[in-house]
Amino acid sequence: LCAAAAPNLSYQELKDLKKANVLHIDVRERWEIDRFGKIPESINIPLGELVEALQMDPTEFKEQYNQNMPSKSDPVVFSCLAGTRSKQALGFAMSLGFS
Repeated sequence: LCAAAAPNLSYQELKDLKKANVLHIDVRERWEIDRFGKIPESINIPLGELVEALQMDPTEFKEQYNQNMPSKSDPVVFSCLAGTRSKQALGFAMSLGFS
């Protein structure tokens, strides 16, 4: 996970990473997306759904999130409103074997 090497990314660092093949998962709740807006080129998987989502069959993941499921070695960035949930998301992903 990209965040494993750099737990906090600046806006510019995130923009630069998104030019590469990085999956950006926004773990905010759907109502937060509606209220504060969607981050371009991110997918929304609320934190409460993340563990289940990362264990889905890749076909099911693609159907539900309209994005290819990341492999355990793919670069992934998690974001939320203040950073607490994205750090939890990182811990969940690492506990599932993501590197």
